[in-house]
Amino acid sequence: MINFIVEDRNGEQRPVEVPEGIGLNLMEVLKASEYDILATCGGMGLCATCHVQVLEGHDNFPPVSDVELDILDTLPSAHDDSRLACQLRVEEYMEGALFRIASENH
Repeated sequence: MINFIVEDRNGEQRPVEVPEGIGLNLMEVLKASEYDILATCGGMGLCATCHVQVLEGHDNFPPVSDVELDILDTLPSAHDDSRLACQLRVEEYMEGALFRIASENH
């Protein structure tokens, strides 16, 4: 199992446990876990409504792609630890990470 923590927009943190090899991205897991993620583009990496911050554990994450970076650059609230949840495959590198769901206005 892969375990990480998600902080919602109210600051409440909850652990999330996902089976290894599930083949989903973080956005899909967050939606299935009933977090308020819009994902209006359906996970295509175009809308940034699945913007999250990786507060802890980001050292092991794959680098941000140019396409993801282009979208993040359009967000006034993007930080160095910002990622699009739809672009992060749930894999072992997420073990112990802490994600914060970004505000609705990105």
